[in-house]
Amino acid sequence: MKGTPEEPLCGFSRGAVTILTVEGVKEFKGINVLDDPELRTGIKEFSNWPTIPQVYVKGEFVGGFDILLNMHKTGELDELLVKEGLIEPGDKVQPVTSS
Repeated sequence: MKGTPEEPLCGFSRGAVTILTVEGVKEFKGINVLDDPELRTGIKEFSNWPTIPQVYVKGEFVGGFDILLNMHKTGELDELLVKEGLIEPGDKVQPVTSS
């Protein structure tokens, strides 16, 4: 991500933090790619995904912010997080709406 979970430095990173928080994820790690240009380039090559932030669940690439938002809206993210034991059913705080 750009920035940290406590201080996201772009709207997409802020949005990813908001979605994970609303989904009920209590702890997650963010790595600031702005601190390391090599990491910023390398993560895009590693995932074959052109944008940042990139979301991984238990080491598996999920997608960027757009994928995360879509999964949140459809309920797929909640299902994944429950399946992986990262949240309990019903942990969601409130839905995120976009204008």
